[in-house]
Amino acid sequence: MKIERFEDIRAGQQARELTNLVYDLTKQGNFAKDFRLRDQIQGAAGSIMHNIAEGFDDGSDGEFIHFLKYSRRSASEVQSEIYLALDREYISGEDFKRVYDLATTTKKSINAFIAYLRKSKRGPTASP
Repeated sequence: MKIERFEDIRAGQQARELTNLVYDLTKQGNFAKDFRLRDQIQGAAGSIMHNIAEGFDDGSDGEFIHFLKYSRRSASEVQSEIYLALDREYISGEDFKRVYDLATTTKKSINAFIAYLRKSKRGPTASP
């Protein structure tokens, strides 16, 4: 499959799903009232997909990889923050697992795409 838009990238699709899940969870109960944590985790989740989009449009594989690494770090930040949400009892163990696992899957897709770009001299033309 040829990647013509950032929306075609699997990691970006997963990041979008993760971001929407985070937004859905943070608008409920006490999570919605903890403005600092809510805003922080929403920002980190959004940063995953935003950096993929921004890096895609940069034009060079090296810079794209740089942005993908930012995305991966933001996914780890989401994982860290979701622990606090669990500890504060803002979310259930099931919701924690859904977010944590989707962040892990997203990081794996980002890693696979980074590996692909490092091997490719043609640029982002196929999805791993």
